[in-house]
Amino acid sequence: MTAETVLEARDLHRFYEVKGGMFSQGGTVKALSGATFNLEAGKTLAVVGESGCGKSTLARLVTLIENPTSGALKLGGMDVATATSAEDRRTLRQMVQIVFQDPYGSLNPRQKIGAILEEPLKINTSMSAPERKQAVMDMMARVGLRPEAYYRYPHMFSGGQRQRIAIARALMLKPKIVILDEPVSALDVSIQAQVLNLLTDLQQEMNLAYLFISHDLSVVRHIADEVMVMYLGRPVEYGTRDQIFSDPQHPYTRALLSATPMADPNKKRERIKLIGELPSPLSPPSGCAFHPRCPLVNDRCKSEGPVLHHATSGWDVSCHAVEEGRKG
Repeated sequence: MTAETVLEARDLHRFYEVKGGMFSQGGTVKALSGATFNLEAGKTLAVVGESGCGKSTLARLVTLIENPTSGALKLGGMDVATATSAEDRRTLRQMVQIVFQDPYGSLNPRQKIGAILEEPLKINTSMSAPERKQAVMDMMARVGLRPEAYYRYPHMFSGGQRQRIAIARALMLKPKIVILDEPVSALDVSIQAQVLNLLTDLQQEMNLAYLFISHDLSVVRHIADEVMVMYLGRPVEYGTRDQIFSDPQHPYTRALLSATPMADPNKKRERIKLIGELPSPLSPPSGCAFHPRCPLVNDRCKSEGPVLHHATSGWDVSCHAVEEGRKG
């Protein structure tokens, strides 16, 4: 049985126009350039890369906070560009929800937990007050919160408990897609595993699709089915978790993995150190954006930008040197 494709992205771009000041010129920030991927129900696609690589911009597009500059985005088979009516936009927004990185800043400190969790139902459904309360109680039980949490305020909970509340709020409307934007990076290590296990259980129970945004590859290895590596707004490698972690092809992916701590002290991994800083998306390098820092750079890289084509095998790479090595 073929899994349902709940999200389709084709060549997504998001550019921002920046006005110049007294001592600077304006320009165009190319925050996202050419993201193409599918996401199936019950699966997790992890998006990884350095800060500024376009991960959060992609999340804003998928959650309809912003519109893409160009490209196509479909949620549940519905084209976002043609869904212009208020009813269509409401349907799309219910289909995708987000869990933010900071559990302390994502909850209103003046509202009790019951009111926070009931709010999506109050706005988007015609449920009665007793029905809303029962739905909240059921969801709190699913995420491991005791019934008395309904009457308490966010400051009365630990970081892990607050993130459970945030997860419950995201699931109140029974979405098909959940964006997880660094959902455990602000938590203690001892709590991270509990929250990740909860997310895995909820995914299996509700057949959820996760778009998991992270810079922590050890977490990604635990939860992802597929991985998309991004650099300066562009996907540079896309494959299954096992492919990416066992045999990374792109030199940037190799450098990221080499910096990931290993639990086994007897295993040694060569540390690949990248030279230079991440370029500005306001003025990206010519050709391949990674070429000023790449150990495999050649003359073609400096003038011609490689293109990542998402193959049916689910694994591809955007690198001239790797492609020439494959052909050779």
